[in-house]
Amino acid sequence: MTDYLTQFIAQYQPITQFVWLDSVILVAIMLLVSVIVDKIDRRILINLLHRLLGKTAPKTLDLLEKHQALAKIAAVIPLLIISSFSPVALSAYPALSGIVVTVCNIAILMKMASFIFALLDVTLDVARERGLNKKLPIKSINQLIKLFVFLVVAVISISTVLGKSPLYFLSGLGAMTAVVLLVFKDTILGFVAGVQLAANQMVSRGDWIEMPKYGADGEVLEVALTTVQVQNWDKTITMIPTYALISDSFKNWRGMEQAGGRRIKRSIRLDVNSIGFMDQSLIEHLQKIDSISDYLVEKQNEINEQNQQLASDLTVNANGRKLTNVGTFRAYLEYYLQNHPMVSQEMTLIVRQLPADENGLPIELYLFCTDIRWAAYEAIQADLFDHIYAVLPEFNLRAFQSPSGHDFSALK
Repeated sequence: MTDYLTQFIAQYQPITQFVWLDSVILVAIMLLVSVIVDKIDRRILINLLHRLLGKTAPKTLDLLEKHQALAKIAAVIPLLIISSFSPVALSAYPALSGIVVTVCNIAILMKMASFIFALLDVTLDVARERGLNKKLPIKSINQLIKLFVFLVVAVISISTVLGKSPLYFLSGLGAMTAVVLLVFKDTILGFVAGVQLAANQMVSRGDWIEMPKYGADGEVLEVALTTVQVQNWDKTITMIPTYALISDSFKNWRGMEQAGGRRIKRSIRLDVNSIGFMDQSLIEHLQKIDSISDYLVEKQNEINEQNQQLASDLTVNANGRKLTNVGTFRAYLEYYLQNHPMVSQEMTLIVRQLPADENGLPIELYLFCTDIRWAAYEAIQADLFDHIYAVLPEFNLRAFQSPSGHDFSALK
């Protein structure tokens, strides 16, 4: 059909004695035809895709319309008409005709590139919906293909403008290798790092990572070709070079989320002056606590059996074995945590005594909370230590606290 229209216009007989007016009329006809064809091919493409994808893949059709893929490919046909008919319509102005053809050819290349970009964006959205971007560096590959298409279009466009073969420019890339490597250093390093991150499953979208060097502590939003986008918990955004995740160390909290438990590692410091042996009245008082009543009975029987074998004066505290309030307190904490509904019993649970220092005797709790949500985790941790601090007086223990102004004023 294009050849027929070209022959028809070539046989066109001037209707005026002015060459420029004939050119204007032909250009107007050409533009009118291109506009009409543009309207028709858009409608045909839309109807065709609605028939093909309307029932089988409606989401894909929505994505194609969202990224305007149809509009971009439909714009190629009018440009082809203008490029084909310009030499005839502007036959009296060959220089202008050449410029129009060159511009149209470059525009066609750009529209084709934009159409490919739109298809790549559709592919990226589909991959996100199916969760494939958590396993593969989809966006990095997407951006790399876009970069390759851009370079191809740029080379062809320049060769079109200068009237040279694309091979003419490609032959000079060997001498420009060092410059190309310098310009695209981050891109090359980012792509290689993205492949390594995906292959080793080091980090993916949705992971919580912590990288103090770059001030990052939050959720990974995107793993791109050159950067990793992290949304910190204060809603700020940190951009990390992709290759930095390979060369530098970072903490990924994915293991905690997959394990289903979040660690609590915290100490309560006791005043060493409140630590001592338990007398009978304190023992009888603590036996009223259901969780350690059996422990106290068993421990007392064990201690009495061993002390009976010793020919020592048991009225002296240094002779024989005796129960201490801090030891009984540790036993109470173990039972309390082992029976707490929000403490994981399948993971490590330790109550241990650390070396004493100028800030008292640390009793460290090492356990895992079953709720990994931040707010719930903080609330459970606070509830645990609220109870622990409140129960200290039952064991005649005091938490260590540096003297404050109120303490000094009480000395007056």
